[in-house]
Amino acid sequence: MSHAAPHAFEPSQPDRRSTGRTLSLVVGLLAAIAALTYYHESGTPFGWISLVPSLIVLTVAIATHRTLEALAIGSLAGLILIEPADYIGELADISLSVMMNETIAWLILVCGLMGGFIAMLEKSGCTLSFSYVIGRLVKTRRQSMLSTAVLGVLIFIDDYLNALATPAAMKRLTDRFGVSREKLAYIVDSTAAPICVLVPLSTWAVYFAELLETNGATDGPGMWLYIQSIPFMLYGWVAMGLVFLVALGLVPDLGPMKAAEARAKAGQPIPDGAPDSPLGDETPRGKPWVGVFNFVAPMAVLIGASAYFEIDLLKGVIAATLFTVVLYLIQRLVTFPALMDAIMDGFRTMMLPLAIVAVGFVLREINDQLGMTQFMIDSLAPYLTPALLPAIVFVSMAVVVFATGSSWGVFVISIPIVIPMAAHMDAPMPLVVGALLSASSFGSHACFFSDSSVLSSQGSGVLPMQHALTQLPYTLIGATVTTLGFLVLGYALT
Repeated sequence: MSHAAPHAFEPSQPDRRSTGRTLSLVVGLLAAIAALTYYHESGTPFGWISLVPSLIVLTVAIATHRTLEALAIGSLAGLILIEPADYIGELADISLSVMMNETIAWLILVCGLMGGFIAMLEKSGCTLSFSYVIGRLVKTRRQSMLSTAVLGVLIFIDDYLNALATPAAMKRLTDRFGVSREKLAYIVDSTAAPICVLVPLSTWAVYFAELLETNGATDGPGMWLYIQSIPFMLYGWVAMGLVFLVALGLVPDLGPMKAAEARAKAGQPIPDGAPDSPLGDETPRGKPWVGVFNFVAPMAVLIGASAYFEIDLLKGVIAATLFTVVLYLIQRLVTFPALMDAIMDGFRTMMLPLAIVAVGFVLREINDQLGMTQFMIDSLAPYLTPALLPAIVFVSMAVVVFATGSSWGVFVISIPIVIPMAAHMDAPMPLVVGALLSASSFGSHACFFSDSSVLSSQGSGVLPMQHALTQLPYTLIGATVTTLGFLVLGYALT
């Protein structure tokens, strides 16, 4: 069962010689891209060619199970299409632009500090105390999964907070009951973005409400339209219902998840090659209830401060980090140097997910230059009717978000196009907005390199592709039910 935890950037199989299969795949793909540069006439729209980089990312990721490398190869392919003669210069320019992007800077600080914050909780033994007390209340495997799902629903203020805090609190418990880390990641991810869209007091609601108001989707406040649209955010409701059915055992393990659960029940909850090691079943030092307070109080400060600063997770995690340092030093739980080391270790553990998200932003910028989103909308416009509009909006935008990993950025482009189209067709605006938000939450949930999925896998101690492949059957079920729901509602309400 025991295995050494690899460093975040250590090769997954350092003792094996390359077979040349991956190199052949990459060379073949780049040769195809080179041929497309001759096919495409400079200065004209890329059309269907704009889909190629995202298809390459999916192909390489599935073939190699390596997320970062797949994104890098797809991005390079897109750059060759855009600037065949100077793709290196274009890569440098886009990379610099992305790293200077305010969102990326915010993401690095939030995720790094969140990693450090979680590391302090673990270093002090407070996470162990919380797991120990919860473990005395939870008696069965099913209860361990249900309690994880409930905790995920309760941490609704932000999907990043949910993705990192929930597994930190629960993975020791789920390990003890033989729940695979892949299923833990699925439960965590299903209660991240899909739940955040359903709550008007979340970072998602604040962002999208402002976007709707700015683009004239309503004459009144954008938040009121957002609240009216919550009943129609079908993917969030379906994903939440499905994860509880899975936790209860009413929906069976499907596909790769079945193999992962069989391995966990045999005594190995952590998959081979995962960036984590067994936690053991230790007994906390001192009084467990004191440790629970020292776990819950920093979490409460994190959530409360984020809400106080107008749903700003960066200010919230800074306040919580300072509070935790003072709280632990007063009680002499751990030394100041040990706390600083924990914060640095936390930053280090977040390097791989941050690298994946940063390269994902590069790919998004490349897709924007290729005109991928506009091509998808223009291709589907001739088939739109008021009744079909919600379902087509959901499916098309879900594909775009899944391909780009940009659950927020895509809608800066699509909302100014879709909202006027819906107004012109006299389609119910809350229903169309619900379809847009459903597409966004599906993309964030299902895409293997979206920030929410990457952080859920990191927090749960599995690789992004291990998480993505095991949860894919459930996300596809959710997407299918959601599509049928929008078809029914589209005909019923128009």
